[in-house]
This record gives sequence, structure tokens and C-alpha cells, in this order.
Amino acid sequence: MAQQRFKDLGLTSFFGDLVYLRIVPRDHFLVKLNRAIDWERFVPVLLPAYAGLAEEGRPPYSPVVILKMLLITYLYNLSERQTEEVVNFQLPVKEFVGLAVDECAPDHSTLGLFKHRLREAGHWDAFEAVSDEVLRQAMAAGITLGKIQVVDSVHTVDNVDNDADRRRQAEGEPPRDPEATLVHKGQHAVTEPDGQVVTKEIQYRGYKSHISLNAEMGLITSVLPTSGRAADNIQFPHLLAHDEAMGVAADTYTGDMAYDDTDLHYRLEQLGKHSALRLHAYRTQKKDGNKEVWRALQATPEYPAGLAERYKIERKFGEGKLWHRLGRCRYLGLWRYGIQAYLTALVLNLKRIVVLLTGVTFRAPTRKGCRAAPALP
Repeated sequence: MAQQRFKDLGLTSFFGDLVYLRIVPRDHFLVKLNRAIDWERFVPVLLPAYAGLAEEGRPPYSPVVILKMLLITYLYNLSERQTEEVVNFQLPVKEFVGLAVDECAPDHSTLGLFKHRLREAGHWDAFEAVSDEVLRQAMAAGITLGKIQVVDSVHTVDNVDNDADRRRQAEGEPPRDPEATLVHKGQHAVTEPDGQVVTKEIQYRGYKSHISLNAEMGLITSVLPTSGRAADNIQFPHLLAHDEAMGVAADTYTGDMAYDDTDLHYRLEQLGKHSALRLHAYRTQKKDGNKEVWRALQATPEYPAGLAERYKIERKFGEGKLWHRLGRCRYLGLWRYGIQAYLTALVLNLKRIVVLLTGVTFRAPTRKGCRAAPALP
């Protein structure tokens, strides 16, 4: 692959860097983000999206341009059509993407084709590789991960009108999103419009993202998209193995009671790590001597210290749902949801990395009647 095979984007022309340096503030979040990451490192990972690895036909846009457009989509919670317009007419965004002022953005349909071809080349591998490379660059830049990892899963509701879908199925048609699974969240107290509190069964159709988060730095180190029914404890070894492969040197793992699996406690012990996976009450209330090992675990200083950090992953999920549409699927099907999961996690990490390296916080543009994004620590 030769760099000259990509389309000239005009940054060295009069309408390129000269204009941006005079108009776009150098302390703008997107300017800082552009400088914080070595984007060219992603080119080999993304080339499978191009016929002949970009060596055939006319010079295409660099895959970094397409990647950055996708990041803008998730960063500002836009549709891909809106992203094309924003890139064309918002100078800070256009500079970030890498286009001169008089260059047109790639068509929004290019983003869909790019994702589809990457999927054909290796499912989610390219998106996971990009996320991993961003984390490696952050650590190489001096961000040191802390000793406590928090694991949990976040649910994402399918992008389906359930009433219309039921009518469709009653007429013999297949479900709109057949891969979305029905998940029962148990009974919860719900306040009705009249103020009465009632107990209702909470359920939804959709998917899950299993996440490992470094508590001290607030960075997501591992992501695993699954169906909505996938058990958290079964997915934990994958998160743990990926963390190990990434060089995450945490000595304590914490999670809620969904991870209270004897095999998981044992696995952590074998790796020389401390378990702060919250225990079910029955563990320490046994009427035989088997409870002592669990009481000893509770008595370790790492157990309460780990549990005290669990709220940080819920805060991260809240940020993803409130500002980046993680609460509802953008697309249909598990593989498309996986792309959403990885890109959302990537955007959350990039925001955090810029804060840690430069002190500049991302602030979403305000719209009439909407709140501004808070400055997160």
C-alpha cells in the first residue's frame, strides 16, 4: 500500500491548513483529538474495506477519512446522512476529518458500504483492532491504568416498533429483527402517571455489550457484543483474556452478583488477582464450614475497595446512553449492533483520553430545549 494511492484532500492548498489555522481555535476538542492519536496507524487495519487494498481504480479517500466520519456520527449522535452534511459545512469537523474547505465529504452511503466490507473481511475484527490500538497509544503516551477493573454489561433495546412487529408476525411475516432476543430484567417498582407505585415485570428485546473498565482512568479496555440473553459470568473469561492480551495489569476485578461464579473466583486466584465480585448472601450464610472461605474473601481489603468502584461503570453506561445513543440500536442484527458497541466504546475512550492528555473536555453543541453535555471528570 502506497500513501499516494489515496485521494489528495487539498490540505496543503490555500483552502487547507492555512484557513483552518486562522479560523478554528487550536484549543478546540477536535483539534486536540486529531493531535492525540496517530491516525495513520489504522490504515493497514482498514484497507480490507477497499477493492484490491486500494490499489485498483481511481485513488480513493483514505480509510482514516471514513473512520473519522463514523466517529463524528457517534460523537455527536448523528445519522450518517447528517454526518455528511456536518462534515461539509462545519469547519472544525471538516478539519478533523482531513478535508480542505472546498473538498466535498464522501457520500453517506460510503459509510454503510465501508462497514459492510469490513464485516465481510473479518466481522468485528477491524473495529476491535482500532479500539485496541487507541488504548495502546494512550498507554504509550503516559496514561497508566489503575489496579482495579470493573466488569458489567449494558443492554441495548432493538430498533423496532414492537406494535407494528406484532402485527407483522400475526400476518405470517418474520420478526423485523430476528436476532434480537427477549430479555427479562425481573420485577421493579414503577411509578404510574397518577403517582401510584406498582410492581411490573421489566422486559425488552435487544442485545448486550459486556465491558471491562479501568476504574482509575475511566477507560474501556475490553468490549464483547452478544445477544441479550448471554450470561454475564459466561462472557467474563473473554473480557479477562482480552485485558491480559492488552497488558492490563489490574490486580483486582469487581462486578455485581451476576459474576458470582465459583469458577471465576478460582480463575482470578490462579492468575494471582483479587476477586471483588459481589457475593450472594447464601455464600456466607451456609450452615457448614464452606462459608469460611467466602467470609475470608469478604475480609480482604481488596473486596470492599473493588466494590466501592463499581459505580464508575454505571456512570460510563449512563454517558453512553444519554449522549451517544447506546440505549437503543441504530441498526438491525447482531453484527451491526457489534459495530455500534465498538464505535460507542471508542468514542467514550477518545473523549477520556483527550481529557487526560490535554485537559480539554468534549462539549456537545447545544440545541434549543436540550441540555449541554456535562464536563465529566
